Amino acid sequence: MPLRFLTAGESHGPELTAILEGLPAGLPVDPEAIARELARRQQAYGAGGRMKIEQDRARITAGVMAGRTTGGPIALTIANKDWKNWANRDIKPMTIPRPGHADLTGAIKYGYRELRLALERASARETTARVAVGALCKQYLAAFGIRVQGYVVAIGAVQADLPDDLPYEERFARAESNDLRCPDPAAVEAMRQLVWECMQAKDTLGGVFEVVALGLPPGLGSHVHWDRRLGGRLLGAVGSIHAVKGVEIGRAFANATRFGTEVHDELFVDADGRLYRSTNRAGGLEGGITTGEPLVVRAAMKPISTPLNPRRSVDLATGQPALTVYERSDFNAVPRAVVVAEAMVAFVLADALLEKLGGDSLDEQRPRFEALRRSRLQDLPMDNLPWRFGYELE
Repeated sequence: MPLRFLTAGESHGPELTAILEGLPAGLPVDPEAIARELARRQQAYGAGGRMKIEQDRARITAGVMAGRTTGGPIALTIANKDWKNWANRDIKPMTIPRPGHADLTGAIKYGYRELRLALERASARETTARVAVGALCKQYLAAFGIRVQGYVVAIGAVQADLPDDLPYEERFARAESNDLRCPDPAAVEAMRQLVWECMQAKDTLGGVFEVVALGLPPGLGSHVHWDRRLGGRLLGAVGSIHAVKGVEIGRAFANATRFGTEVHDELFVDADGRLYRSTNRAGGLEGGITTGEPLVVRAAMKPISTPLNPRRSVDLATGQPALTVYERSDFNAVPRAVVVAEAMVAFVLADALLEKLGGDSLDEQRPRFEALRRSRLQDLPMDNLPWRFGYELE
């Protein structure tokens, strides 16, 4: 069965709910690890006032007994503390759609007569549930030595300087040491200044981040169908995150400007018969299949669509020009989006690993993982004989 999840809930409703189905039985679940991921999602310089209200913690209500998964659907709920401020309040009509949000498009699609109905579900508050799901997927991947983590590489026009030989583990550690989640200390200070200036100007900022998976075996994904190519699944998953407008595997856009001889990762063999690449310009995927190299997903996030400065719009109730009314939001959400993207990448990779290993329990899967084919000559015997397709001619 493929791994799948659903989320439910509104930004200012009582709670968020997530159901994750497909994890094998016997996986130890650490609730504190889920809490840490939820806390990471809330931490960033430039975050809005909502993060001062919420103290997110997931309550597991099904699918985990005696600390281990049962193989059944896992249910999680996360309370919205801000709900008490909305529960018994008359909601002011919202009739002026904000450019960049789902206000207008949601009303067109669903026929809403009140724009807040779109806002409440389209809000990035929903990503809290995704992070809880991703935390479980991370725990599953960690059982096989696979780690997924990310960091910021740009905020606005400020770019981090990250040499290719800077190990990913060091990038992760540096990123988690500051509230802009960037591994370059010099860039952090420039980013902080830019975010401060943005806040004074009552504006918003976007940026670019990377998510990296370490320890993946080769052979996850497939080239045989469009929807089984792992690259497409990752692009779609990360591209589904609020305000993300571009996703690439490795340095795809930069590679598009180069000649093929400057891009493709040449193959070598060592004395033990292990095949390896001295570069990873492909970002860990070839033909929609993992190579065993670090998997690198980069994403571009637009500036949040709710600046304090009003934007020109139209009041749908009167048909007259109007200025947007500010809804509480972040100035800079890029460091927080990193954690959401980690969750989505972890979900896709957990699904791909489950597809590869099969089985219903972790105990069944462990020996299968150890027996996976690797990039070694001994695992790749070639017949080296002429052959024919064998199809019948018309």
